[in-house]
Amino acid sequence: MPKSGLPVLLGATAIAGVTSYLVTWLVPRAIGFAEYATFAAFWAALYLVVGALYGLQQEVTRATGPVEASTPGRTVNRARNAGVAASLLTFAIILATSPLWAEPVFPGRGLLLVLPFAVGTASYAIVAVLAGTLFGLSRWREAAALVLADALLRLAAVGIALLFTHDVVVLAWAVAAPFLLAVVVLWPFIRSQVVGRAQLDVGYRQLAWNVARTITAAASTGIMVSGFPLVFTLATSGERAALVGMVVLTVTLVRAPLIVVTMSLQGWLLVQFRDAHVAGRLARILGVLGVGGVVLGAAGWWLGPTIFAWLYPGEPVPGAWFVAVLVASSAVVAALCVTGAAVLARSRHQIFTAGWVTGAIVTIATVFLPLSLEARASVSLLAGPLAGLAVHLGGLAFGPRDAPVSKSTPEP
Repeated sequence: MPKSGLPVLLGATAIAGVTSYLVTWLVPRAIGFAEYATFAAFWAALYLVVGALYGLQQEVTRATGPVEASTPGRTVNRARNAGVAASLLTFAIILATSPLWAEPVFPGRGLLLVLPFAVGTASYAIVAVLAGTLFGLSRWREAAALVLADALLRLAAVGIALLFTHDVVVLAWAVAAPFLLAVVVLWPFIRSQVVGRAQLDVGYRQLAWNVARTITAAASTGIMVSGFPLVFTLATSGERAALVGMVVLTVTLVRAPLIVVTMSLQGWLLVQFRDAHVAGRLARILGVLGVGGVVLGAAGWWLGPTIFAWLYPGEPVPGAWFVAVLVASSAVVAALCVTGAAVLARSRHQIFTAGWVTGAIVTIATVFLPLSLEARASVSLLAGPLAGLAVHLGGLAFGPRDAPVSKSTPEP
């Protein structure tokens, strides 16, 4: 087992990122930009809720430690129970509220997309608890396997579906099903690594309160990242569908490398910041992100439009400046993910939540500015994460200097 787990997780994340790119390339190329706008709305809505439930994974990671030899009797699996409750609650809420939002969010498909949406998001609650437990126990290879299985199964499902149909509803099921399927496939191999081996350092009441705050922050993350295409589509209602699809696709493709890698490493980052002093490690990681943002931004300015035109012939092409701005925004979001992990590892849930909520509010407010589609997306995607980053860095700079967090005995 690698001590840091970073090489294993980076490898899994790289492969998962490639599979996401392949899905993003295959679907619009097969069904066209206009239909892709509907598919992108489903994808964004799904990952907006998944992003919110990622807060459950973050808190489970932060709170999980190995079962101590001195712990008497059999430990209660609070994480599992919380995951089942979150899954059932998510499913019920989505079905109960769907008549209020299904048609505006999924125009023309409405209730047909609600069931795969509900199944996919409810399934992710189970994935979140399992992944959080694996990260908390530093079971890096098993966590990487979960990332890989989910991504590869989704690519296979979408690819097979496209061989027979271009129906967005079928494609939605192909996207949603792999969450639970990945757990089913891997459970026989990882069961022995988690069952009876983990405990949380909080009881149900504190767990619920902490999860509520991390979910609020994670939902705000979703608005700025995976859910932004949905927000942008709703804000640009009435605009030409092909142009909206082009902006959404460009945002998805260009921002993925830095954001996907950083978000996939949230569990690793939490453990690193939890077990060490923050300042030096945070400065080094932010420095790497800054350099990466500059290099990738220059490459995007130079090659972005040409590559885009080659990938999608006959469709609208984004401007070089737009590609470069999107890369810069992705670097800021990645930095916000890193500072968020540093804040959360110190158990400063209020600052963690405040940073992400501030970023989401600014993102939503600026996406309605009376600008061109590309300019509107650029301002929104830069202003939001910059505002959130200021909150996190301020909380770290002016908060109390503390030692690494140690695991305490879980409350009853």
